Amino acid sequence: MAMTWSHVVLYVKDADRMLDFYTRVLGFQITDRGHIGGGPNEIIFLSQHPSEHHQVAMVPMRKDEGPSNSLAHIAFRLDGMSELRGKIAALQGESVSMRPTTHGNTWSIYIQDPEQNGIEMFCDTPWHVTQPAGKEWDINADDATLMAWTKQAFAEEPGFEAKEAFHSRLAETLA
Repeated sequence: MAMTWSHVVLYVKDADRMLDFYTRVLGFQITDRGHIGGGPNEIIFLSQHPSEHHQVAMVPMRKDEGPSNSLAHIAFRLDGMSELRGKIAALQGESVSMRPTTHGNTWSIYIQDPEQNGIEMFCDTPWHVTQPAGKEWDINADDATLMAWTKQAFAEEPGFEAKEAFHSRLAETLA
């Protein structure tokens, strides 16, 4: 059986600040919380998906200052560009720096949460491109313009093809 991604557990310093960001800005809901093994350490579970008890959990026991140094980023797939644009809009009033990057196969926004853990929110493009690849994209471009620009920007890159063709070959390889 193939493994699928389920969740990430973050050690956090300021649980209230982190919960505010993940619930108010990113749209997660607290699904559970309690003390681990009856001890002093609490764990807080969050999800956006009804079939996942938690996608993110937080344990407020981080002691060090500064950015996390063990995690590059966690990534969240969105159903499409309208959902990604909704996340971009939610971030507009926050003191968050957004780095829009397309990898040819996705349109992504990279940010950092209040404790500087990296987060990627993305939706798929209709193409596959050999990775790594990346170019900045204009978050203000309309969907048709963005689609045409992305296709033109990556059409000559190695491995550029319809996503379905790549996934079909990958399914055969993984079978």
